[in-house]
Amino acid sequence: MLSALCVVSAAAQEKIIIGNDTLVNQSRATPKSAVYRQLVVPTVLVGYGVIGLASGEIKSINRQIRTEVNEHASGGTSIDDYTRYAPVLSVYALNAMGIKGKNNFRDRTIIMLTSNMIMCGTVMGLKSLAKVERPDGSTNNSFPSGHTATAFAGAEFLYQEYKDVSVWYGVSGYVVATATGLMRIYNDRHWFTDVAVGAGIGILSTKVAYWIYPFIQRQLFGESNKERKVSAMALPFYNGQQVGLNLAIKF
Repeated sequence: MLSALCVVSAAAQEKIIIGNDTLVNQSRATPKSAVYRQLVVPTVLVGYGVIGLASGEIKSINRQIRTEVNEHASGGTSIDDYTRYAPVLSVYALNAMGIKGKNNFRDRTIIMLTSNMIMCGTVMGLKSLAKVERPDGSTNNSFPSGHTATAFAGAEFLYQEYKDVSVWYGVSGYVVATATGLMRIYNDRHWFTDVAVGAGIGILSTKVAYWIYPFIQRQLFGESNKERKVSAMALPFYNGQQVGLNLAIKF
């Protein structure tokens, strides 16, 4: 369903009309071939994991990977609780250092929030439907990996914002996201298929967010308000167990 939304949103031959608004103009639409190329990797990742829900062979591979990792694991780590946010925070850090990305603060923040809404909704929905037991037996919400989805959504966000500045920013984000997924397996919290699907969902969520943002922008601000000033305040918090960021934005 998410892949279908990607195609409908970005590969329209002419335009998509919702009410009196044009969602995608032909002049701005991504060519079909380019859209399909962008969908290959995340679709394969999601497809592999979904097939793995019923495939005994893939489940066996999951168990083999877990056994191999556990044989060499020397204990768990909590680093993945923080690295999942590193790619998305890097976008704001780079802008704070004066390295401008693709969009201004308002636009990139709305895109990021849209991506996370799509990603969280998809992940939580699949968790409640699949009810896959975690490798450590703690709960039945293993599929897919939320940590991995968050990290890869941020990695794609970083790539989209800075690919025209240097592709290495995006590469670094994907390295961190991949490490986050591997740590989820290392910590015995997820199967390999959980991580694969989480990665695919994260990438697709951010791609969809970028593709539908022109429509969101027109709905929120109208064509004449693109340069409206934005004020924002960010306050980090730590409650002894969790770390996060409170963000207040005034448009």
